[in-house]
Amino acid sequence: MARRIDVTGAGGVHLAAWEFADPPKTEERDHSSPGVLLLHGLMGRASHWASTARWLAGRHRAVALDQRGHGQSDKPPQAAYTREAYVEDAAAAVEQLGLAPAVLIGHAMGALTAWQLAAKRPELVRGLIICDMRASALGAASQREWADWFKSWPVPFATLADVRKWFGEDDPWVERPNPARGEFYAEVMHECADGWQPVFDPDRMLKSRETWVYDAHWEELAQVPCPTLVVRGVDGELGRAEAQEMVRVLPKGEYAEVADAGHLLPYDRPEAWRAAVEPFLDRVGE
Repeated sequence: MARRIDVTGAGGVHLAAWEFADPPKTEERDHSSPGVLLLHGLMGRASHWASTARWLAGRHRAVALDQRGHGQSDKPPQAAYTREAYVEDAAAAVEQLGLAPAVLIGHAMGALTAWQLAAKRPELVRGLIICDMRASALGAASQREWADWFKSWPVPFATLADVRKWFGEDDPWVERPNPARGEFYAEVMHECADGWQPVFDPDRMLKSRETWVYDAHWEELAQVPCPTLVVRGVDGELGRAEAQEMVRVLPKGEYAEVADAGHLLPYDRPEAWRAAVEPFLDRVGE
């Protein structure tokens, strides 16, 4: 049973944080084991981390955050979707949940938030896992592609089965059928009077994205002092050469990759994902 915890983010924005399993009992938990904050990517939600959070709960207090504009957190006006706001929200979550110094685990945009927080507030972060997020600038063409992609969604969807089929098979961005991708997007839909719609505003997602796609983020990586693991899916968006360069730039960088996995690797390859990150978590927790 998921338990919601309310967090107050930057500018008073109300954020929903979630525990998907009971934390270890006092007598069972190794007190050296750090707390963990899980940050989803653009369009994601905390529940995408449910499997990972339940696994982590055997040794850590693991909390996943619905970031602003996502899940059950507030969806403020467009002006509020800045990098600074996302980073301040994550810092507030670490502090208000009593997780510091925490291990931050971020996927895609959530990984960028995590390493920006680690660079800005190193006292809050004990370790960092970056999952399939690029440090290089993606540029205007990428932002236009995303805008066109959002316009291609056949919303509203009549049923959740239609959601799963479109995102898992019919979406032009799908190279081959991927049921896990369909399930991933089914989790970010809610039923409205006219059918199933995303729980987020696509225009606000584009606004969030435009605050980081035009810039490179290598300098911030170089400012991360804690141990950091860069994980990529072999078929994901982060190429091997760039991932290895990120490891080189990081003061304490390490590298892992997951075969037969794409961008959503923690969600669609959970066992392989856990195997990739467990040795790092063991070392950080020592």
